[in-house]
Amino acid sequence: MLGWEFPPIINGGLGIACHDLSSAMSELADITMIIPKSSPNFKMKNMNLIGLNNLDIASYGNYNDNSQSLPFNLHSFPLDLDPYYTEEYLHPNTGNYASLMGDGTERLQAFNIENLYGNDIINKVTQYANIATNIASKMDFDIIHAHDWMTMLAGVKIKQKTGKPLVMHIHSLEVDRGGENSKGWVYELEKKGMEYADLLMPVSHFTANNIHKYYGVDKNKMTVIHNGSNVVNAFKSKRKFKEKTVLFVGRLTRQKGPEKFLDIASKVLETNPNVRFVMAGVGDYFKSLLEQSSYKHIGNRFHMTGFLNLEKLRYLFSVSDIYCMPSVSEPFGLSAVEAAQFGIPCVISKQSGVAEVLSGSLKFDFWDVDKAAGCILSLLKDPVLREKIVEDASVNLDKISWDIAAQKILDTYVSKQLI
Repeated sequence: MLGWEFPPIINGGLGIACHDLSSAMSELADITMIIPKSSPNFKMKNMNLIGLNNLDIASYGNYNDNSQSLPFNLHSFPLDLDPYYTEEYLHPNTGNYASLMGDGTERLQAFNIENLYGNDIINKVTQYANIATNIASKMDFDIIHAHDWMTMLAGVKIKQKTGKPLVMHIHSLEVDRGGENSKGWVYELEKKGMEYADLLMPVSHFTANNIHKYYGVDKNKMTVIHNGSNVVNAFKSKRKFKEKTVLFVGRLTRQKGPEKFLDIASKVLETNPNVRFVMAGVGDYFKSLLEQSSYKHIGNRFHMTGFLNLEKLRYLFSVSDIYCMPSVSEPFGLSAVEAAQFGIPCVISKQSGVAEVLSGSLKFDFWDVDKAAGCILSLLKDPVLREKIVEDASVNLDKISWDIAAQKILDTYVSKQLI
């Protein structure tokens, strides 16, 4: 397996999903997970976890070696449109960037930092691919299983080197993050990588449809693997205020639709002023949303928490009455599953993968703030409706587990004759 984020060093849901999925799969198969950075003290049962930051890479060859030809031309990628591109970046195939990282005999300093993304992300991705290929070439294994675009280049190179089948697990797409017109370096790598893979495993039918629509990949090449969830010991806490609470959890970026949550809050408060809206998360939209809430005169009912750790997030779940996820393009949406585990009725956009598994939740198109506000108002005033949504979700949750996802992956390996 090839991953990018992994606990305890995570930026978002990708690291948690990779950890929980690989943990479940390790009960069924022997797994080595190669990641850029890991804590030396972090161990996984039944799994070999390799963090590049912990290696003395002299024995693995030159990690700046780009001599292996690719099945596609990196020179053709339109760098000027890529959100990760900066003027300081040197293209990996020019051979001019090796001096940035030394002669290849020291430890891999590129990954001894907290930020696994940043301005030199393409440089990191290329170096990760080279050293992961050298590691894999010395191992005995059956399947290459890569998670998201950051590991696609590594997956392609390892397949070329070893001839082993390549599976790409698609948790998110560039068209989700940046919109359908995002056609830069990341998009091109996703497209070429998915075309070269033997099998794709998108986390939802919503994502599978986007792969087909925006990348032109045949759906026969895909098997949908819905994310699972771990059992949460849900609890209720005493709230510090009397009003009902509507909760949003997520990065404050275009993809998550935080400005829609603000519009929904404004609509609800026009009818019912005794409601509090809480937005937990950080991101590019934080400042503008803070200003807009003041402009709309709802600042006393609209609270922005910034970053919260897991303990504080679960406290918010324990005092909330409704969970709202207005995502513009959400491949899955694990936060809605966690809300449902706390017995909170969910109002979620149809443009999400989690809508496929939480079938009893109330759904709306992300642009339809009137319908979303109407759903919230109905839940606030109708206890019978609320109870039905919660009961339906409890039935859905029985079918959402990482063990189910892990078994389906192994069964798919066999049915697709990859092993």
